Amino acid sequence: MVNDFRFSHRLKVRYSEIDGQKIVFNAHYMTYIDVAVTEYFHEGLKLDFEEADFDFVLAKSTLEFKKSAELNDWLNIWCKMSKIGNTSLTLNCMITRDGETDPILLAEIIYVSYDAKTKTTRPVPALVRSRIEEFENGLLTQ
Repeated sequence: MVNDFRFSHRLKVRYSEIDGQKIVFNAHYMTYIDVAVTEYFHEGLKLDFEEADFDFVLAKSTLEFKKSAELNDWLNIWCKMSKIGNTSLTLNCMITRDGETDPILLAEIIYVSYDAKTKTTRPVPALVRSRIEEFENGLLTQ
């Protein structure tokens, strides 16, 4: 399953992210995904949002919890763009514990390309679309 992904971002679970059961509080997984998605665009796609005239907002998130992460776990957040629509981007994510391949969490995240000035959706810019296609097809290296 890990082999299906070309990009991952690694981070460590901090004390402030665990709850009374000594596991990562569920809302923090969205923060982990958000950090990894930002790095997907910057590191993976080598995309400058200003240069690309691109911004996006969350439209939908579906999370499937498989296991729990704990304090001091090193996590890998895997990201893969599975669909590019006219205005939408569908991203699949998987979180694994460092050195393991079984998922802690699976997610499908849908973003929409957004114009902050008009506060409306807009088509995914051609530059963004081509970078995603190149990266996911192995034509753009990290």
